[in-house]
Amino acid sequence: MSVLNGTVVLDISEVYQAPLAAQVLGDFGATVIKIERPGTGEILRVYDSHATAQGTMSSYYAAVNRNKKSLAVDLKSEAGVAVVRRLAASADVFLHNYRPGVMERLGLGYEQLKQANPRLVYAESSGYGDTGPLSRSPGQDMAIQSLSGIAVGNARPDGSPALVNTPVVDFAAGMILAQGVVLALLERERSGQGQKVQTSLLNAAIAMQSLEAGSQLVYGYETRWINKSLNFIFQTSDGWITVLGFFRVNPLQLLCAAFDIEDMSAREGLGTAAAQLERKADIYDRLRPEFLRFSTEECLARLVKQDILCSPALSLAEALDHPQVRHNGMVVEVLMPDGGRAEVVGNPLRLSRTPPSVTHGPPQLGAHSEEILRSFGFTDEEIAEHRRGGGLG
Repeated sequence: MSVLNGTVVLDISEVYQAPLAAQVLGDFGATVIKIERPGTGEILRVYDSHATAQGTMSSYYAAVNRNKKSLAVDLKSEAGVAVVRRLAASADVFLHNYRPGVMERLGLGYEQLKQANPRLVYAESSGYGDTGPLSRSPGQDMAIQSLSGIAVGNARPDGSPALVNTPVVDFAAGMILAQGVVLALLERERSGQGQKVQTSLLNAAIAMQSLEAGSQLVYGYETRWINKSLNFIFQTSDGWITVLGFFRVNPLQLLCAAFDIEDMSAREGLGTAAAQLERKADIYDRLRPEFLRFSTEECLARLVKQDILCSPALSLAEALDHPQVRHNGMVVEVLMPDGGRAEVVGNPLRLSRTPPSVTHGPPQLGAHSEEILRSFGFTDEEIAEHRRGGGLG
């Protein structure tokens, strides 16, 4: 039996962080009901232009919506809101990532829903938080990277801020939100009461930088990890390799030994790691041709023999096909609505007795609407009435 079997989650979210949180809950057995607008569904369904051109399901939607059932409901209609309120009255979790105030205006805020269901765990993730000067502003991963210091901390050599292509803030916020939901469900077992669970992209971005913030807050200096040791990215004869001097007393000596060249650290002024950092550019220029003489695999073998931290710099396609990634089960197969099968990234968490599982793939829009409503006690007449009222897609 999965950890969250019997837990019903209403997922009214779009794009990444909150859909990811709901998917995590679904991976561990929760019944996740994805509530989407009729016609187009949530925005990720139509954001993959490659899939749209082929008339197939969006890869982005498939990536964060497995183990969910789809209910098409129009929240712009009173009938649609009434349907969701009825579902929320007996659900365990209500999860959304709309801007603060949106759900309240619809009558679907926490204070409104808990009156009918005091056991409800109400989880929300916003861009900046539910109060404060930016609380009503739209949040997006790259905008938060910029505001939070991540872009400046990732600056290019010329000092210009650089964004991380991967939406790392969205991912962190989603995992934090899932953690909060599970903690609230655990506490509910003791108190019998639900509660509101909140995080934001901004909070997640700041929390991700806790080590760097430590040096800034405690001593007033900036930590840039790439500059903390003899850390390099070298080109090899057939690719690239990252070489790290972390945690080594004399990394230069080890690097020279790896390529059977004169020990540069024996020269005056290069005997310590701190002194070597001051001459980093010179060291790079000396070692660069040595790496170009050998393939990436040959360089790795030489560096590993000297106990130097190193790794090939792979493309995402290469990483997804790496034997260790496959061995870890980080690529899983899901059934697509058209009957075909596709691979997506799996859940990174493992539990020895109750591991995550894929019970079904991403749903077609509204595919489970009637099934869901009947499971919540709606009669055929009520379903037909809501359709006539424009609440259902």
